Amino acid sequence: MNLKQQEKYFHHLLETKDLKTLKSEAKDMNEADLAEILEDFNSHDSLLIFRMLPKDLSIEVFTYMTPSQQIQLVQSVTDKELQELLDDLFLDDRVDLLEEMPAGLVTKFLSKAPAEERKLLNQFLQYPEDSAGSLMTIEYVSLEPEMTVKEAMAYIKENGMKKETIYTCYVVDERKKLLGFVSLRDLVIADPYEKIEDIMLEDVVFVETTEDQEEIGDMFTKYGYLAFPVVDREHRLCGIITFDDIMEVLEDEATEDFHRMAAINPSDEDYMDETPMDLAKNRIPWLLILMISATVTGSIIHHFDTLIGEFIILTSFIPMITGTGGNTGSQSSTMVIRGLATGEIEWEDMLPVMWKEMRVGLIAGTFLAIVNFLRLVFLTSTSFTVALTVSLTILCTVILSKLLGAFLPITMARLGLDPALMAASFITTIIDSVVLIIYFSIAGMILLR
Repeated sequence: MNLKQQEKYFHHLLETKDLKTLKSEAKDMNEADLAEILEDFNSHDSLLIFRMLPKDLSIEVFTYMTPSQQIQLVQSVTDKELQELLDDLFLDDRVDLLEEMPAGLVTKFLSKAPAEERKLLNQFLQYPEDSAGSLMTIEYVSLEPEMTVKEAMAYIKENGMKKETIYTCYVVDERKKLLGFVSLRDLVIADPYEKIEDIMLEDVVFVETTEDQEEIGDMFTKYGYLAFPVVDREHRLCGIITFDDIMEVLEDEATEDFHRMAAINPSDEDYMDETPMDLAKNRIPWLLILMISATVTGSIIHHFDTLIGEFIILTSFIPMITGTGGNTGSQSSTMVIRGLATGEIEWEDMLPVMWKEMRVGLIAGTFLAIVNFLRLVFLTSTSFTVALTVSLTILCTVILSKLLGAFLPITMARLGLDPALMAASFITTIIDSVVLIIYFSIAGMILLR
């Protein structure tokens, strides 16, 4: 059965108090699916099902829960259960949870943690929120270069269950300086008495503790690795960042870009957890800015009152012209913003991108202008000169909109700002003003001759 059917079945089992069957069903489910199902239960029922799970499964389910689910669960369990839960989490997951927990609970947990662990957690919590240091885990396998393959395999077998990943093992010296890495695959097929230093790869791609998470996400996309080592300024291995952690970062970054592209202040809260007032507060500032900036359009129209008074028909084409400009500009800006996000487009590509978009605008603009001209001349009573004015404006509008849609996001990225700000909302507002100036200027040249 699918997840919706499974959820309904769980509700039925709770209503009929068939907890034995519920426990049996839950323990055989995939942890990610179970976390998704629990999201739709109230806090009491969610906690009841969570407590039925085997310990190992409950830890896995917890790591797949949303931050709001985790906090709700943390606030519902006993102190003893919370302590056991945190103790069983990998360090990076524990740090993530502590960052989301209320300050009182964090202080309470840290006060009961062993001194060495408390020092380590405090160190992690002090890294900048969006840095490699805040994302990394120390649950990795490190090997010494003098070890034989046989000794390394024995070490992995003894300690591997406590580590988050064993697929890549990092080689360090006595000062923990990163020397290289070796994959589990290479260890399995190597001669048992060969030394690690003889089979390790020294060309290690690494990140520093202060590296920004967005840049790390780009590196995972570029290299396709399962994990990256994190080093300090002395090139000592501090931890690793695994692919599952960076996936959450990429999702957050994509969500933040979507918000900005829609002229909404980004929020860390889930949509369903936010109140209407919270949502309104995130939207009103940008709506206010866009509304005020749109008054420029009114000023431009007012400036051409005389021309409009003589040719009132011109006003009927304004929505079509500004709409076409906004749509074509949004197409270009969306493609360019995506290219900037993936690293496909950089500042040096400005001229080639604009040249390409200008040619696209010329082709698309010419086609739209011809179709519009024929429509106005043969299907309406519009005069030849007005039809020509509108059609030439459309051609110029499409070309200019394509150029602005490429130029503005790249410029924003060059200035160190988020190019997503130059998405549909702002592009449309800017283009509306420019297009109206072009429209009435062309109308003046053709109609007032």
